[in-house]
Amino acid sequence: MSRMSVLFIDDEEELVSTLVERLAYRDIEADYAVDGEQALAKMHERSYDIIILDLKLPGMSGTEVLAQIRREWPDLPVLMITGHGSAGEAQAPPSAPKCEYLQKPIGLEQLIKKMEEALVSE
Repeated sequence: MSRMSVLFIDDEEELVSTLVERLAYRDIEADYAVDGEQALAKMHERSYDIIILDLKLPGMSGTEVLAQIRREWPDLPVLMITGHGSAGEAQAPPSAPKCEYLQKPIGLEQLIKKMEEALVSE
C-alpha cells in the first residue's frame, strides 16, 4: 500500500502524539488535533486519507465533528474510537458510509490493519 496520511482527533495529546511518532516509523504520515475545531481547520489546510476520531471531545463532540466531516468530505473514511464504553451511544453515525467504531485501548498493529481495511474498501 502506498503511503497513507491520517489525522487523529483526540484530546489525549500524549497518546496521539506518541501514535504519530510510532506511525512515522512505519511510513505512515500522521498528524493530530486535540479538538474538533482544530481538526476541521487542519482538514481545510490539507487532505487526509483517513480520520481517526474520538467520540468524546471537548467543545464539539465526536459525532458533531463526524457530521461536519460528512457534509464537507462525504467519502472520507472515518474510524471512531472510544475509551468510555459508549460506542452504543450513537449508533447513527457508524451507519454512515465509511465509518466504524473501535474500542480503546487499541493496539498499534490492530489500528494499522483497520486503517488499511478502511482504505481498501473505498
